[in-house]
Amino acid sequence: MVNERMAADMATMLDGLQAQMQGIAELQQQRSKLTATAQACDKRISVTVNADGMVVETHFAENIADLSYEEIAEAVTAAAQAATQGVLARSRELMQPLLERKKRLPKLSEFIEGAPDLEDFLPKAPPAPTTPPRIRSTGDNDVSRSLIADKDR
Repeated sequence: MVNERMAADMATMLDGLQAQMQGIAELQQQRSKLTATAQACDKRISVTVNADGMVVETHFAENIADLSYEEIAEAVTAAAQAATQGVLARSRELMQPLLERKKRLPKLSEFIEGAPDLEDFLPKAPPAPTTPPRIRSTGDNDVSRSLIADKDR
């Protein structure tokens, strides 16, 4: 009786896993097509990003010359960050049904008494910074050097 129940639970889990994998593949296809656009400086700057947050298009209005280079740089950065937040929100919305289905699947601890739930061991990734990286000191008279520069200044 116990073995029959365990076999039925295992079959349910495997069916759920198969459905989960199919759902993931479908969501990956849908997600890959996502884009988001944000504007800044009274719509004079427009930035579009893809599903990975990569800038794929930038537009400047004809009156962009009214802005300083610093204003343009800050506005492009802000618009790119806002567009990325938008595409991330849409990605989360796409994933929601899959996450709900995952919650209904049995956990390993339901099959093996005392077994830990594997999700408890997955590390949580910290959020990426949205501020520019700090220029590091090389120690040579405090001259700054880019981390990707080929030569010292």
